[in-house]
Amino acid sequence: MERGLIFDCDGVLADTELHGHLVAFNQMWKKLGVPWQWSPEQYAEKLAIGGGKERLASLLLDRNFQEVFAVPESPESRKALIAIWHKEKTAIYQEIISSGRILPRSGIKRIAEAALAAGWKVAVASTSAKPSVEAVLIHVVGEPTASRLAVFAGDIVTAKKPAPEIYFLATQRMGIGSQDCVAIEDSRNGLLAAVAAGVRVVITTSWFTKDEDFSEARLVVSALGDPAGESATVRANRSRRSIGEYVKLEDLEAVLDN
Repeated sequence: MERGLIFDCDGVLADTELHGHLVAFNQMWKKLGVPWQWSPEQYAEKLAIGGGKERLASLLLDRNFQEVFAVPESPESRKALIAIWHKEKTAIYQEIISSGRILPRSGIKRIAEAALAAGWKVAVASTSAKPSVEAVLIHVVGEPTASRLAVFAGDIVTAKKPAPEIYFLATQRMGIGSQDCVAIEDSRNGLLAAVAAGVRVVITTSWFTKDEDFSEARLVVSALGDPAGESATVRANRSRRSIGEYVKLEDLEAVLDN
């Protein structure tokens, strides 16, 4: 039986929302002379919206923002402005990733390589722009391993997480039944997207998501962990297997077999 493992990107491969995307948005506005900055608390609210372009579009409707910036009136002009902002933000974000300042989350490289060695199909499914996702993936697992992972990202679906489209697309193109796939997510939006597609979910909580509701997940941990490295604190376990100091591929198999 073929099995699939699908990683989310932001918050799962690395804690990129706080140290990458938020920083890149704020640097972008400063560079372009836009009198606006998001605080971590404001950005946490925006994370309920899937996709960077969609978050920017919501900002244009913010009355506080409209008081400091002349928002274009026509939909076409707004779309063009968002495209300019997002392109510049993506370039800044890729520079941040390339600098190596953001550390990979524990366990990702180890589990990806173990899954590949066991014959699993492995992918990344994210609502972030594909160049950004690919940059993070290479940074976290290295080019040789990254080249073996399928990447489903950006605007390839019409509805982003929590809609399940990205997971329907990923499982279809991977050629794996949803019941034979496990997703590793860090947010409720990602959890809902995967569950709605019939994919079982392991949650690794991140800085922005540690207090969210993950009652539909089969396993919730603070991190995947690594031997002689960060330990995994189990916050909820609805599988039939006891989890040790770090999450193993066998633990993911148990999530699928439950």
